[in-house]
Amino acid sequence: QVQLAESGGGLVQPGGSLRLSCVASVRAFRSYAMAWFRQAPGKEREFVAATSGSGSSTYSADSLKGRFIISRDNDKDTVYLQMNSLKPEDTAVYYCAAALRVGFSDYAYDYWGQGTQVTVSL
Repeated sequence: QVQLAESGGGLVQPGGSLRLSCVASVRAFRSYAMAWFRQAPGKEREFVAATSGSGSSTYSADSLKGRFIISRDNDKDTVYLQMNSLKPEDTAVYYCAAALRVGFSDYAYDYWGQGTQVTVSL
């Protein structure tokens, strides 16, 4: 079983930055691809970014490239999402997810955290 716990969400002004963390309780964390998804009110959950188990390959949604950066620390069983130049439309609940292979749709992931709220507003 894989347990995931996100943290780092909160209220930030437009143009600001946040770094989300997701700690995994699992053996062989480096065996799992990790991803971030988000879900805004009234919208479907959407892919944000993913990383391979080693961290050597990373992927981001085209619309977020250059602003959102995924990384991982396999010694700490943690994946991060650095979010820069935040916009009000980035307001959503952000989820981390784990799977044995990288995917870009939520159905590709077997394990999910409970999510952390990010609100971008004045």
